[in-house]
Amino acid sequence: MSDPILRPDTAPAQLDDGERVRDVFRADRATYWRDHALMAAAAMAAGMAVLAALGNPHIWTGAVGGLAAIAIRAFYLSSEALQDEWRLTDSRLLGPGSAVIPLAEISVVRGLGSAVQVVTRAGDKYLVKYMADRRRAEARIAAAAGVSPA
Repeated sequence: MSDPILRPDTAPAQLDDGERVRDVFRADRATYWRDHALMAAAAMAAGMAVLAALGNPHIWTGAVGGLAAIAIRAFYLSSEALQDEWRLTDSRLLGPGSAVIPLAEISVVRGLGSAVQVVTRAGDKYLVKYMADRRRAEARIAAAAGVSPA
């Protein structure tokens, strides 16, 4: 099997000598589409609420606009978002692009919907998005970094 075509900004970081990959976290297609369906429902409701508050008699257009906005976003970003891969090694968390996080620098690991937020001691924040089993990913990263999941 050949390597997938990667965007230039998502070429994975190289492993150091002796570094071993413990786990790999890939964006899940079903989770991606489920999250966008939930966002579409929220955008539709918000659009209708705004139009109702403004006294517009055609509040149904808010639903159409909300759905269209999220659908366009979902289709446009899906090819990029579903390529994302995070690798947990024995010393670092390696993400897409230039995301290289030493485990010793991780201070907080918390779940946010289907994503895992990783916060470093310097305050940098990263999202490991669209995880089919977010709790497992959160627990594995937290355990490797020696922190308690938030």
